Amino acid sequence: MESIDVKSLPSGGLFVTGTDTEIGKTHSTAALLRALRAVGRRVQGMKPVASGCELVDGAWCNEDALALMTAAGSTAAYADVNPYALPTPTAPQLAAAETGAEITLPAITAAYRRLSADADTVLVEGVGGWLAPLSDTLDQADLVRALDVPVVLVVGLRLGCINHARLTERAVLADGCRLIGWLGNAVAPGFDTDGRYFEALRRSLRTPCLGRLPHAPA
Repeated sequence: MESIDVKSLPSGGLFVTGTDTEIGKTHSTAALLRALRAVGRRVQGMKPVASGCELVDGAWCNEDALALMTAAGSTAAYADVNPYALPTPTAPQLAAAETGAEITLPAITAAYRRLSADADTVLVEGVGGWLAPLSDTLDQADLVRALDVPVVLVVGLRLGCINHARLTERAVLADGCRLIGWLGNAVAPGFDTDGRYFEALRRSLRTPCLGRLPHAPA
């Protein structure tokens, strides 16, 4: 991991969103969890809604949620870390419809409170990009407001990332949410080896930079 300023992150909850899907939100959230543990914080990871799950001992489990539990050293109940485990690997609103599940805020906020009882900081990973809905009637901004937590943005470093990062920053702020920092994640091998895009992002975004993660093929 390259330098990440986790000491500046507030205690309590943090919501991790991204500029798109497949830009390393789980990888970045896990890195933040490990870094926070390294400076003495008690942490929990949470993936409230996850699509693309597998049956494990008769229960649906998601590999991203399990990765967050490992990074946090968590012994919490899986159902609290991932209240909505949806089998089909597609948009949550579609995956939930297939199973007849109704994604609601009370179920998520109750699980969040249980996780918070044993942690200094809970990192809550969202789905896809900021405007990817959780259901036909529920946006991720609704969840952030219900939890009353600030937002960290993961920027996937690849062609188009400046546009996507600026659009996401504007959307988060326009929704009245607190965006406290962004983290660059090198998702494309060989991209921006001279750091020009990363520095351009620093100049283009109003939000402080928390650091940068190198490319991790796995």
